[in-house]
Amino acid sequence: MLFLPVVEEDEENICLPLVITVVSKYWGVDLPFSEAKEISKKYPNMKGSIMIEGIELAERHGLTSLILSSSIGELKKIIDSGIPPIVILPGIQDTVQHASVISGYDETESTIIHYFPKPDTIGVIPEKKFDQQWSEDGRLMLLIAPSDILSKLHPENIKLEKSNRYCFISEKLRLQKKLGDVVNTLKKALEIDQTNSTAFCLLGGMLNDQNSPEAIKYYQKSIECNKSCYLAYRGLGNYYLKMKDYQNAENFYTKAIEINPNRFGPIYKNRGLVRLEQDKKNEAKEDFLTYLNQMPNAADKVNILEAIKEL
Repeated sequence: MLFLPVVEEDEENICLPLVITVVSKYWGVDLPFSEAKEISKKYPNMKGSIMIEGIELAERHGLTSLILSSSIGELKKIIDSGIPPIVILPGIQDTVQHASVISGYDETESTIIHYFPKPDTIGVIPEKKFDQQWSEDGRLMLLIAPSDILSKLHPENIKLEKSNRYCFISEKLRLQKKLGDVVNTLKKALEIDQTNSTAFCLLGGMLNDQNSPEAIKYYQKSIECNKSCYLAYRGLGNYYLKMKDYQNAENFYTKAIEINPNRFGPIYKNRGLVRLEQDKKNEAKEDFLTYLNQMPNAADKVNILEAIKEL
């Protein structure tokens, strides 16, 4: 187990995610919060973190990075080498994804240990459950460390690292509304790695926003590369909902829920709506109740409760 510095959560900034701050401090590098705050002005009203901005900030202050598609075995080797990896995992409630620092593992108990920003506090998750959740987003792992330390590593899939980086860069470009650049960047990612499920899914999302039927093709390719890609199934559900193809929407929402029933509360509201359109009132009611159970502070709680009363 690696011993990581305790960082107050209120220090987080959308351009300096907590996980980046923790790992940088672990290496003795204090990233300037003022610089991150200045960068964040480019993203008004933004919710969540922009991981690539934090990565690039760390790189400007002497650290280097690798963004890899990895495995449990490699994760453990990285920890054994003294490097705390950052992994991309499913979110909860209305958060689609979150990043977590892995501080250790226990072979005897078959568990993975997560960093928590509180003194003497850790999070433990069974290894099998962790791997299933990690697989939903392609087992992405971010390493940040001094260059002399990273240069000694010979990780799996190192030749495909640039493909994953392009996916992170595309997120920044999308938020900056440079949509043409987003498409070009994701196509570069796929030129390097034709099996990059994340890149296919992100391209599907871009086309979905434009109501383009081409979105279907890219979501399906994402699923071909990663049968656990929750976001691709959810994306197809959203596309078919907009197209008023309610049966297909229900089918894909259900497949996403089968992969992870607790990842994203609003998916139950959407499935409830498409079931209601098909006059499946009992099933719709169950979905609305599950939505409120997972999202107790939902902004539309009153409206959903009224809908439930009428069913």
